Formats: sequence, C-alpha cells, structure tokens
Amino acid sequence: MTRSIPEQTLRRLTIIVAIQWMGATLGLPLLPLFLEHRGGTPSIIGFIMSAFFVAGVATQFALGHLADRFGRKKILIGSLIAYGLASMTFLLPVSASWFALTRVIQGAAAGAIEVVSISAVAALFAEAERGRAIARILAAQLLGFAIGPVVGVVASVNSLGWAFFVTGVISLLAAVQTVRTDLGELSYDPSPLPRIQWNNHFVGALIAGAALGLMIGVQETSWTLLMHRHHASTLQIRLSWTVFCLPWVALSRAGGWLADHFNRRLVGVLGLVNGSVFLAIYPHIHNNNILLFTGSLESIGASLSMPSIASLLTQGSDDRELSRRQGLYATANTASLAVAAGISGILFTINPALPFTSIAIISMIFALSTLWWWRHEPESLALTRQSH
Repeated sequence: MTRSIPEQTLRRLTIIVAIQWMGATLGLPLLPLFLEHRGGTPSIIGFIMSAFFVAGVATQFALGHLADRFGRKKILIGSLIAYGLASMTFLLPVSASWFALTRVIQGAAAGAIEVVSISAVAALFAEAERGRAIARILAAQLLGFAIGPVVGVVASVNSLGWAFFVTGVISLLAAVQTVRTDLGELSYDPSPLPRIQWNNHFVGALIAGAALGLMIGVQETSWTLLMHRHHASTLQIRLSWTVFCLPWVALSRAGGWLADHFNRRLVGVLGLVNGSVFLAIYPHIHNNNILLFTGSLESIGASLSMPSIASLLTQGSDDRELSRRQGLYATANTASLAVAAGISGILFTINPALPFTSIAIISMIFALSTLWWWRHEPESLALTRQSH
C-alpha cells in the first residue's frame, strides 16, 4: 500500500531526528566530567553548559522566521552541517573554557533542527491528527537520546573527543538524508508573512515550555554531578539517561492519542506537575540504582503530556507562522533552561539539593499557572468535531 506524502515525510523526518539525536548524545552524559578534566570548575561547567542554550535563545525565533520565509528544508540542512562541524572541535587540545564557542554553535544548530522538524510535521497534518504525528518526532528524539549514551559507552572521559567527532559524522550523514527528503513545502512565497496569532492556548504553551526548560536545565548541569557525588560509575551515569528515555519512546504514541482524543489542558498540566515533584525528590535518593530507575517514572508523565503541549502550541495557527510559533516556544524553553543550567552549578557547590529543590518550586508555580491560560480549552478535538 502506497504511503501518503505526509506519512512518507514524517517517516523520513523521524529517521533524521533519531540519527541526529543519537549522535548528539554519544558523549553528552560525560561532558561535565570531560570539562572538569580540562580544568573546568563547577561554575565554569555550568557556564559552558548554559552557553548551548543561550545560543538557542538568541537564534531560535530568527531561524524560525527564516524557515517560514524561505523554507524549512534549507534551514534544516544548514543546521545539521553546522552541528556536525562544531562537534568535531572537541578533539582540539584546548582548555575547558574554549568549548563554550563550540557549545554556542551546537546550541544554535540544535535549536533550529528542533524548530524546523516539529513545525514541518505540524504543517503536514491537520490539528486533530497533529498530536500523534508530533509524538512520533518526540519519540525519535528520545530514541536517539536513549541509544546514544549506550553506543558511546566504549568512550572514556579521556577519549570523549572521539565520541564527539563521531557525533559530527552522524550529523553530516543526517544532512545528506535531509537533501533527499520532501518536506511538502509549496514553492517560495514572496508575500509578507502573516502576523503571529496570540491566544490563550499559545501563551499557556509558552509558559509550559519555560517550566520544562527549568526542569531540564537543572538536570543538564547537576544530574551527572549528583550521581558522581554518590560514587556512580560512568556506566550507571550513561544508563540513567537511557532508562529515562525508554518509557518515553514506548509510550509516545499513547501520548499522541491522548492529545488528539482527550483533554489536552489536563494532560499537559499533570505532566508538568509530575516533573516538578520528581525533581524535588531526586537529591534525597542516595542509592544510585534506585535513582537510575526513578527517572523512568518521571519519563512516563512526560511522554504522555508533551504531545498535548506541542499540539496546544500550534492550535489555530496559519501554516506560515508555524516555525515562528515553534521558535518562540523553543526560545522560552531554552531561555529558562539556560538560566537553570547556569545557576545550578553555583547552587550545587552550596548544597547538592539546592538546585533541584528551588527549581522544582518555581516550575510547579509555572505549571499551575497554565490552568488559567488553558481554562477555555475544549475537552478534546474529537468531541469538538462530533459537535459540529
């Protein structure tokens, strides 16, 4: 049976995204330790990790605008190439602070890849089917995220530069695959772009993205340091990332179904609250094996809620504003992530529990505030269609 063009494109995009994320995470779990061996203090490590996200904040909306204006495919190819070349610089024999520039390039490119891949899928599928389609992209991201640390287990901290070189090669291969992918875009439209339509579900989605960014930012900087403080092996650190991702991959389609058939507002809020609660719990678990598997429980809530949040973001939007909407979401997400990652290293030196507890409280406030912004959302798009 011949696949439809949207299905064919979605399938190719999931492969591209999975490949890129697998390469991106080959050496990422041990990056804080790699930087520590290159002379980085916890504060410097936090700065370098946050540089990745600061670059995303500075470029994601602009790149989303360019994607809406000139086409998503060009931006996607260029970003994959930039990420690949930047990754290869980890082989250079320089001190930790120099890798801030590498992380800036990687951050801008990774942000563009995320913006373009999700907005391309949103443009290809109707709103009532968008949750399931976006869920497949999210699952591809997490599949790559799960496989990467395991594949990279052969790399020690001292040989991590070679793992990042392989990351670069993989990203370049993904760029080649993108050249052969039809994103279903129309021919270039020289007319002015339509204005972004601001509404309550869009604003609520931006706040939700900021809450998620805060939670992720703490773990980007402090998770590995926390496990290392509890004398975790490098294998345990890598497996903790993989174990977090596997439930997400397995349940992502269920999350997509909930987004298209159930109350998106309720599912989204419950997922955000779930993440905040687990964030507060982590520093009080001193057994690394228990800590490793506790992350998988948090992942279940995330996998079931993220497609609903992503669907609310694009609901009621014009095709030529989708990349800018996704760019604004990514900016809100990445800005809060950068702040959390930057201050977490400093807070960790004061008390290992401090970054987890303080950010958990703030993210919970953000999560509960979305109840007001999403108060008028229908119970489900399926019920809305039936009523018409």
